[in-house]
Amino acid sequence: MRKKPATVRIARWSATHPWSAIGLWAAFVALCLFLGGAAGTQKISDEESGVGESGRAGRITASGHFTEKPEENVLITAVSGGKPDPALAEAAARELGNRMRALAEVERVGAPVPAPDGTALLLPVTMRGDTENADRRVQPLLDASAAVERSHEGLRIEQVGTGSTAKGLTETLGEDFEKAELISLPLTLLILLVVFGAIIAAGVPVLLALSSVGAAIGLSALASHVLPETSAVGNVILLMGMAVGVDYSLFYLKREREERRKGARHLDALDIAAETSGHTVVVSGTTVIVAMAGLYLAQEATFASLATGSIIVVAVAVLASLTVLPALLAALGPWVDRPRVPFLWRLTPRSGESRLWPALLKPALARPALTLVVSVGALLLLAVPALDMKLKQPGSDDLSRDIAVVRAMDRLTAAFPSKGTSHQVAVRAPAAESARVKAALNTLLARTERNDLFAHDQRPAIRESADHRVHTVSVGTPYPPRSEEAGRSLELLRAWTPAALRAVPGVESAVGGKVAQGVDFTGHLERRMPYVVGFVLLLTLVTMALIFRSLAVALSAIALNLLSAAASFGVLAAVFQHTWAEDLLDFHSSGAVVSWLPLFLFVVLFGLSMDYHVFVVSRIREAALNGADVKDAVREGITRSAGVVTSAAVVMVGVFAIFGTLSMVEFKQLGVGLAAAILLDAVIIRIFVLPALMTALGTANWWPGTLPRARHTRHTRHRAVHGRPAERGTP
Repeated sequence: MRKKPATVRIARWSATHPWSAIGLWAAFVALCLFLGGAAGTQKISDEESGVGESGRAGRITASGHFTEKPEENVLITAVSGGKPDPALAEAAARELGNRMRALAEVERVGAPVPAPDGTALLLPVTMRGDTENADRRVQPLLDASAAVERSHEGLRIEQVGTGSTAKGLTETLGEDFEKAELISLPLTLLILLVVFGAIIAAGVPVLLALSSVGAAIGLSALASHVLPETSAVGNVILLMGMAVGVDYSLFYLKREREERRKGARHLDALDIAAETSGHTVVVSGTTVIVAMAGLYLAQEATFASLATGSIIVVAVAVLASLTVLPALLAALGPWVDRPRVPFLWRLTPRSGESRLWPALLKPALARPALTLVVSVGALLLLAVPALDMKLKQPGSDDLSRDIAVVRAMDRLTAAFPSKGTSHQVAVRAPAAESARVKAALNTLLARTERNDLFAHDQRPAIRESADHRVHTVSVGTPYPPRSEEAGRSLELLRAWTPAALRAVPGVESAVGGKVAQGVDFTGHLERRMPYVVGFVLLLTLVTMALIFRSLAVALSAIALNLLSAAASFGVLAAVFQHTWAEDLLDFHSSGAVVSWLPLFLFVVLFGLSMDYHVFVVSRIREAALNGADVKDAVREGITRSAGVVTSAAVVMVGVFAIFGTLSMVEFKQLGVGLAAAILLDAVIIRIFVLPALMTALGTANWWPGTLPRARHTRHTRHRAVHGRPAERGTP
């Protein structure tokens, strides 16, 4: 008798020792959370996050160990939009200055600065403490501004700065994410209730997914001490964890249910589910991990951080499906189908057969070549807008103008352009050359004063480090970060800076800032993208070929996933580079897609799409191994897997679509891109393209090998696997 696969042995132990397995899993999750909380999270520093010349500028600046103080800009303008009364504005500034000086949170209040055009008065305020938690200490300053505004009719008094801007954005965006999380969980449960018709069966996948997310967050905190993480890792872990955690549990639970309804005993059904769906979960998890590992080749700290978090949560979700899920199903027994929701329970298929899916598959099975041409043509048509995709980094102009602090930022930069978009010139030289460096920078600043591409409302101040080795200066431009004018001003500054410092021995210089970061980051990704894409394609090809022992299956999987990704990129470009969807999705089109999104989307979509592909092709191969010809195997495999794949896809599309409602354009684009890709993959690829392609290929699907002829019927297979006749268990 052949040795049972590892997935079956693990599931059998868990099922026969359910409380031990559940206890071990609970202890594992608790330990991960405890260790992660105790160790804390190591965030990516400025020195680690930048690339190109802007990254070098950040590292030069960091080496100066400047003391960063939270700065607040209090802007006084007329409510009418015109010029405020000078005497009234001055009186308000004096009163506000006195109030601010009396606050424990304030270190210094500067002299009021009038705008060159007379439309505003600026009161600079420096807070005590560091910049990290300024948003939690800024409220007394905001209260003081509001009080003075109430006592001066006709004036608008607003704050923009380290603490107030962070607080305003965090409150709005935090509410967004809370809303997304609050909606996504009930939505997932509702979809699973429709799928299973029973409350416990619907709750099990969500419970496992949430526990996987919790454990992964703890492990990610530990991993951050080796690879520091970005603040977005928690959101990505939640997104990926819920997606794959629910999927893997769904695959396993549906198969166990299916086998019980065919007459298998409870433990026998678990064994079959472990051997089939458990194996599929391992394969799917491996392909997702392989795809996410490609992000390391981007050679950028943020992508490395996102890859690490995603790999951890996928690995934990696989572990949960193989270990604690069989234990839960064994402990629950027939109670997994309780309590039943009357109407929904009647809608749940009992026999595993469906009239819908065979009807949908008829075109692909009857006329595979024609179906393939039409469906592939439709996807290629959707992909056409991607040929003109433009990439740009997100900026303040992408934020919703419904946010009060964003409107205040607009008014501040209109009156004082130097407070908006700026370039950071960083210079490092021997301490003995300090005077020459400052003279060279003053020459550089004099040159910018004669050019309209730079802001002239305030004279830039040169900062010098305590050891006199590092000097920095901020040079403003009156144009938005993504404008052509801002780009030209960066080019000029990067050309002028080395020329101005040429005579200083041992000097090192670089120009950074938001504009430079966007240009450098986009260029870096464009250079690294071929390596990432090539790695993902090659590793996926090798993995699929080894698992299915077929080069044809591996090549077709890559082709279909590339087609799905290209179509979703086309949808993304069509929606966000143009204005037709602005009112529908509540955003302002920048005429571009966020620069980091295509690479991240490609890797995530390739991994998640492979989930479905592996599951469906495994069922087709299983049917072929049991003696069905190719057409019947395709019909049986897709019909039997369609319900699970569709259910999983609906969960993913629902959760991802919620992200499309958030305020930040990058998350909006991420949500729309993921939802569109999963929808296209589940509908067009799985119903039309895949069955048509496999039917057209026939026995060539298993090239260069062939499938062995079936030796057992499905009934005798129960005996071969379990050593006993199949018996009807408790439904």
